[in-house]
Amino acid sequence: MALNSKLYSIAFNKCPKCHQGDFFKTKTSFQRHFDEIHHHCPHCNETLVPEPGFYWGALYVSYALYVAWCMTAFVVYTYVLKLDLDYFLVFLVPTLILLMPWFFRLARRTWLNLFVDYDPAKAQQKAVGLKPAV
Repeated sequence: MALNSKLYSIAFNKCPKCHQGDFFKTKTSFQRHFDEIHHHCPHCNETLVPEPGFYWGALYVSYALYVAWCMTAFVVYTYVLKLDLDYFLVFLVPTLILLMPWFFRLARRTWLNLFVDYDPAKAQQKAVGLKPAV
């Protein structure tokens, strides 16, 4: 996967502008405070929260991810594994609950990547020293 692609930023939790700084504060989706975003990129100082309510649009991306997961699970469960549909929800509901933090983070990274393009000049500059908020 190319370093300058949007897919790289989405898959590896990186800033969409420089692909160097982390998007979320925690490294993995399955830690406490998995939803905390850096307000500015630690590397290039790009605003990662452009305006209040910006990430409401990520709900649509999240919905698409859930639908894709449900449809894929249905096809695998019924056509590949040839299992009875009586127990499909027993499998589906726990997986949706367990994957919720991962889908949440993936949807937010995807949503911001729709609006912010990669800038190679920002990637080459040295990291910006951010002052702590008082």
